[in-house]
Amino acid sequence: MSKPSELILRSAAASVTTHKRIAQLINKTPIIPSRLTQPEGTQLVYKTENFQFTGSFKLRGATAKLTTTPTERPVITASSGNHGIACSFAAKKTGHKLTVVLPENVVTQKRETIESYGTRVIIAGADSSLAEVHARELARQEGYTYISPYNDLGVIAGQGTIGLELLDQLPRLDNIFISMGGGGLISGIGAVLKAFSPHTRVIGVSAVNTAALAASINAGQIVETDHFDTLADGVAGGVDEGSVTLPMATEVIDEIIHCDEAQIAEALKALAWQDNMLVEGAAALALVPYLNNPENYKNQTSAVLLCGANFDQDQITSTII
Repeated sequence: MSKPSELILRSAAASVTTHKRIAQLINKTPIIPSRLTQPEGTQLVYKTENFQFTGSFKLRGATAKLTTTPTERPVITASSGNHGIACSFAAKKTGHKLTVVLPENVVTQKRETIESYGTRVIIAGADSSLAEVHARELARQEGYTYISPYNDLGVIAGQGTIGLELLDQLPRLDNIFISMGGGGLISGIGAVLKAFSPHTRVIGVSAVNTAALAASINAGQIVETDHFDTLADGVAGGVDEGSVTLPMATEVIDEIIHCDEAQIAEALKALAWQDNMLVEGAAALALVPYLNNPENYKNQTSAVLLCGANFDQDQITSTII
């Protein structure tokens, strides 16, 4: 097993520092054992970021970044929804003036939640990657401080605090399943685990309808991919050219598993009807590999990162019923 790179070790160290700074501003989310049928000697648990104050893990990265960002200049970011909610919540505490650029396909409930904080909202682009382009251009033209939802070492360190909590909450962790979007979540958690628990396998779960990070890792460089509608809207969109998440994710991910929409729907149903948890599609995505092949993880302890629960009510109802 090779030693982690300096980039990974620095990120893990930053997560330790960050966790001390933001611990009182976030929820240390619980570990909940799954009720799903499991092979003998196997343990499946959920790290429930769906119970975070804003309904998703994004609060960690947003709080980490805004607590170290000067308030003199207004801040702008782009989001498919959850990062925008998190930044809006955090900005209320830090005093930043915030604008969030959302894509045209944003979930209505997510947009309404962002607006409820008094955040200025701009709708631009067919998907979140195009919303990011618009936000960066506005930042350049109008003097905003731009905060990337994933391509930022401060944000990544914030997401990595989940890994620190996992190691504190679980005496053993053989596998963790993490949904793949822009890569901030899996890079942050993966860096912590490779630094402090190198035996833990980091399994990235990619939605076939929007798989930019997986395709970029395979190509060894950022590549553009087609994006189609997905139940896992929280991971939709592309990856910035030159994003630090590409080398980080490439190093920390041990395996990538691709999942289709029917599999995500089945995972949503399993979580709703067997584990009594309603989560968004991006959270259910992470459960799919275990559902498909539980025997692969026999006699092991596996954690599924439930990244959020800010779902579209009509969509979730039609999917699980």
